[in-house]
Amino acid sequence: MTTILGLSGSLRQASFNAGLLRAAAAASPMANVVIGSIHDVPLYNADDEAAHGIPPAVQALKSSLLAADGLLLVTPEYNNGIPGVFKNAIDWMSRPANEIPRHFGGKPVALLGASPGGFGTVLSQNDWLPVLRTLGTRHWSAGRMLVARAGTVFDHDGNLTDEATLARLGDFMAGFAEFIES
Repeated sequence: MTTILGLSGSLRQASFNAGLLRAAAAASPMANVVIGSIHDVPLYNADDEAAHGIPPAVQALKSSLLAADGLLLVTPEYNNGIPGVFKNAIDWMSRPANEIPRHFGGKPVALLGASPGGFGTVLSQNDWLPVLRTLGTRHWSAGRMLVARAGTVFDHDGNLTDEATLARLGDFMAGFAEFIES
């Protein structure tokens, strides 16, 4: 069975994007979605890296990425761009730089996200593209999942409840699983 590492770029407990990731895992009978966490990833500092190496939380993420067949980035959009905490986690995961090809090179990656606004996470997803190219990933561009007006499709605990969005998510995940296998 295909294994996908899923990461949510939000730290909020009732996050729409963490809920979207949970729903994606549940909607993926063709793949095992392992939900990783960026909660314990410190701010990147090259001095800290030189003095202490890669932090345990980052090592765990890198190990999960190596074991996965694909990477699912569930991105919020803050101020029309990538959330700093999410970019920081990927920056740490790309350290040391000589390990980028081993961890990210050719790795299938899909982007999706939820936002309270009317445009979903279109700008954040677009901002990820140069990062994914730099890391040498294989971005799945045939699928796009933007959940706009998230407050109307998630409950107060951050669970996706809208049947139409759940159906779209199931199709998205099936398409990504097929892309990974191709």
